[in-house]
Amino acid sequence: MSGVLPAPERRGAWRAQPPVTVRAVGQNQGVLLSELVATSAEVAGSPGRKAKVAAIAGLLARVPADEIPVAVAFLSGELTQRQIGVGYAALTDLTVPAEGGGIAAVTEPVLTLTRTDRTFEEIGAILGPGSQGARREKLAGLLGVATEGERRFLFRLIAGDLRQGALEGVMTEAVAMAAGVPAGQVRRANQLRGSLPEVAKAALGAVAEGSDATAVLKAFTLRVGQPIRPMLAASAPNIDAALSKISPAALDWKIDGIRVQIHRRDQRVWVFTRTLDDITSRVPEIVALALTLDVESAVIDGEAIALREDRRPYPFQVTSARAASQSLPGDSRASVPLTAFLFDLLHLNGADLIDCPASERFSRLAAISPEFLIPRLVTADPDEAGSFFAEAIGRGHEGVVVKSVDAAYQSGRRGGDWIKVKPRATLDLVILAVEWGHGRRAGLLSNLHLGARDPRTGKFVMLGKTFKGLTDEMLRWQTEHLLAIADPPATRPAAGEWSQGVVRVRPELVAEIAFDGVQASSRYPGGVTLRFARVLRYRTDKKPEEADTIGAVQALWQDQGKE
Repeated sequence: MSGVLPAPERRGAWRAQPPVTVRAVGQNQGVLLSELVATSAEVAGSPGRKAKVAAIAGLLARVPADEIPVAVAFLSGELTQRQIGVGYAALTDLTVPAEGGGIAAVTEPVLTLTRTDRTFEEIGAILGPGSQGARREKLAGLLGVATEGERRFLFRLIAGDLRQGALEGVMTEAVAMAAGVPAGQVRRANQLRGSLPEVAKAALGAVAEGSDATAVLKAFTLRVGQPIRPMLAASAPNIDAALSKISPAALDWKIDGIRVQIHRRDQRVWVFTRTLDDITSRVPEIVALALTLDVESAVIDGEAIALREDRRPYPFQVTSARAASQSLPGDSRASVPLTAFLFDLLHLNGADLIDCPASERFSRLAAISPEFLIPRLVTADPDEAGSFFAEAIGRGHEGVVVKSVDAAYQSGRRGGDWIKVKPRATLDLVILAVEWGHGRRAGLLSNLHLGARDPRTGKFVMLGKTFKGLTDEMLRWQTEHLLAIADPPATRPAAGEWSQGVVRVRPELVAEIAFDGVQASSRYPGGVTLRFARVLRYRTDKKPEEADTIGAVQALWQDQGKE
């Protein structure tokens, strides 16, 4: 690695830095987990993006090639196995003080990244009767040789609660800095491969061997049978706002189903979800659809949904349960079949299409699958767009997605080329409790417990939690306000101290909550919960007695079921 690095590709992107010296391949001593934990703490405590990128790049330069995927995954707040079958309760039990039956303290770090990852692999592989106890025992063994700081990190990592600010954009730039290549090259390789840990290993491994990392990254192509992360949509409050950013635009119905990515090679078909899970065996009707296409190979983006006989959608929960079903053909699959709506084409007969304009991808998809296309309108006329939006809502769907006809397919990104527009439903709910935040929200009260009023008892019924929609100003304001009405009284955790406690508050503060729907839930006492709840604003002008009732929320759920 030498020479001047490329100029930044866009404002705010990774900028050229002095090359980072990457450990040679033969230097495979392994990195201690404590080194990664220290880097995680540095990232969490760094307010600036550049500092976060530099801290991660510095660690990646010290990690042997075979441990790079583990380091990238852990610092991204993920396990390489994604899930290992360990629940939150088991974690809580295993992290109590030693005198309470938990694990004694360890002061000298001994765990390596490889040993930690291998233990997670072994835990995830434990199946059958008694597996929960066996997993717990194996996890206890791991935590038993971890320092207190490592335990806190592992607890949050397994619980999916790391929140240190190392999002994929930051991690992408850190890999690029460590490899001495433009961030765009790493981003594109990740887009095509769908695995940043794998891309990082290839790029940094090339550097360690003295090879050209750019050439290695350019060799990544889309693999049929291996999913890539789907393109995502930003939001706009109405059609006019969306068309002010994209015009002319292609408007697609927004279907409230499950995102499906369909891969076909010869007579082999794979179906993946938005989270890249393989559900091929659960959706035989989608597989059958793919096999009707006159193609040698293809990768298609779409949505699958359960429809009633009148072609109106069932509530999302019905579709979700149907897609999650492991039942045999002839029962739920016969009574609640899934219908696919296809809207994008990423690969066709050996050629990747993600860089082609959307209009070309759309037309080529229409040529191979005209009967399964999503309803679409291309227009610059707000009145036409409004009528199309109203039709989608009238048919029981969520709204529309407004798409640029010129845009490439940006895997995993929520940019301005796709904009979703939905009618906004809101409820006025009361804050019942709140949880301390982590990462950039450390020291602030973040995750809110939401309650609806029960007019019969005068009490409040919990509907769920949310930390979404909160600006920095709102976080600061709610922390001070909620601490003032905490019952029993509560105080901020000391600097650097991590708290997983719940702060109960007097039910006095009303918030306006937007949501995407109501669904049944056995977890909450009212039998319902909100989908994608987010805070719009606090209603200090409203009293708790003016909050929406649990009966009103339950009625919304019942009305959805009648649509």
